[in-house]
Amino acid sequence: QLQVVESGGGLVQSGGSLRLSCASSQFSVDRYHIGWFRQAPGKEREGVSCISLGSSTALYADSVKGRFTISRDIAKNTVYLQMNSLKPEDTAIYYCAIVTHRTRGADCPRAPAPYDQWGQGTQVTVSS
Repeated sequence: QLQVVESGGGLVQSGGSLRLSCASSQFSVDRYHIGWFRQAPGKEREGVSCISLGSSTALYADSVKGRFTISRDIAKNTVYLQMNSLKPEDTAIYYCAIVTHRTRGADCPRAPAPYDQWGQGTQVTVSS
């Protein structure tokens, strides 16, 4: 049984919007660092955004800053990634991940390595 489940991907035209959701049946989203990552064909997985445990501190990759917003709904135990002004280069499989162990510093890690619970991903395709 998956502990992390993403949803909300799809096909959208350039300039459009999508909202991705990340839900967990086991982990409380306010008690862990949670990140969104993406991987395009032939490319390495890259960090998109993350939100720090117990706070609203959010970090963004330069490529999505000003267009994407990460947020957390504690009542629904869900983390969202609102993606606006989408571009064809945003096309990728988007993954949600959680850090379940202690990390250094207060901010969520930008890199994928510390994250140890991953969802299966949701495809986002942006047509030009």
